Amino acid sequence: MSGMPSSTPQHSVTVGFDLDMTLIDSRPGIKAAFEALSAATGTFVDADLAITRLGPPLEQELAHWFPDERIEEMVEMYRTMYPEYAIAPTLAMPGAREAIAAVRQAGGRSVVVTAKHEPNAKLHLAHLGIEADAVVGWLWAEAKGEALREYGASVYVGDHTGDVRGARTAGALSVAVATGPCDAEELRTAGADVVLDDLTAFPEWLARHLEG
Repeated sequence: MSGMPSSTPQHSVTVGFDLDMTLIDSRPGIKAAFEALSAATGTFVDADLAITRLGPPLEQELAHWFPDERIEEMVEMYRTMYPEYAIAPTLAMPGAREAIAAVRQAGGRSVVVTAKHEPNAKLHLAHLGIEADAVVGWLWAEAKGEALREYGASVYVGDHTGDVRGARTAGALSVAVATGPCDAEELRTAGADVVLDDLTAFPEWLARHLEG
């Protein structure tokens, strides 16, 4: 188009990414944080079980172990302890850095939209050298659609059926990776437009998507 500056990329796209079990394998860190919380409170928390159902807000997991009147207190305690116990053990998922790089190389932007406490989400990304253009926390499932719309994301990548619902709410293409608690069939049934085994397949998919 004649009115477009020459520096504008041919394809500009904003891609949203979930965090836990999409970009990062936070299971070792979250397990350590839950074990520390359990030790500090004297309340049993089955950390091994908790890390099999990552995705929903922290409050939902804590409700399995603490009475309702203590949830708010436990959320605050967990989040305060989290940086000490959970950041260092957490790993990047295979292909995570390459997926973000692929968006940048296409002239696009990456925005991480997660249910996680936003400051802790930013700590994870900084520690692992994953450079997203924006990070929005405290949003789950359909509520993720708010941030995705705000940033103009046309694609949302996540590992949970809640992420599929978030993409749908935003009118974005739902790209699911079968690296979290939901398997490929469950993600397809939930309405994912694309299901990848993991993020290592994302750059090739993105290139095809933008060509189309």
